[in-house]
Amino acid sequence: MAACGGGNANAQTAGFALGSPDLVGNTFAAKYTLNAFGCTGGNVSPELRWQNAPAGTKGFALQVLDLDAPTGSGFWHWAVYNIPASATGLAQGAGNAASSLPAPAFGGNTDFLDTGATGGNGNYAGPCPPTGDKPHRYQFTLYAYGVPDVQAAAGIPRSGTAGLYSFILNKGIGNQLLAKTSFVATYGR
Repeated sequence: MAACGGGNANAQTAGFALGSPDLVGNTFAAKYTLNAFGCTGGNVSPELRWQNAPAGTKGFALQVLDLDAPTGSGFWHWAVYNIPASATGLAQGAGNAASSLPAPAFGGNTDFLDTGATGGNGNYAGPCPPTGDKPHRYQFTLYAYGVPDVQAAAGIPRSGTAGLYSFILNKGIGNQLLAKTSFVATYGR
């Protein structure tokens, strides 16, 4: 499993790791790329697996950010919140339908919301960088937290943006962020 520890010294836990057996060599095959905006992939969310969550974990959140999008602030491709503490991964395709997520998890807003590119669910959207760009880096970050419902603990709406949730996860829940782990996969066209 490709993984690296989180950048917050208070949020590092030895051995907490995230990876994907579907992203061989940490690159996206066509099956996992977007089928919109000039891209012709399958737009299937890849399987994710994690291990060694810290003691006291009551839930997980996943966010995927295109670090190289020409926006000045990145581009959010996938967000899932309140993944149960008993989970050790997300199955391939889990990001393509709300019913595929383990209860009480829910898909959050991404930068593809209301575009129709994700089948209207505002959840997983595979990579589709501009033609001719160097390959983009897609950062998958998994957060382990010590509250059962990050939305309720932070007092934010379920419809909050990925940026708002990122702030809440990294700073807003304070010491309830128990750990985070990330890996980067690339894609260019």
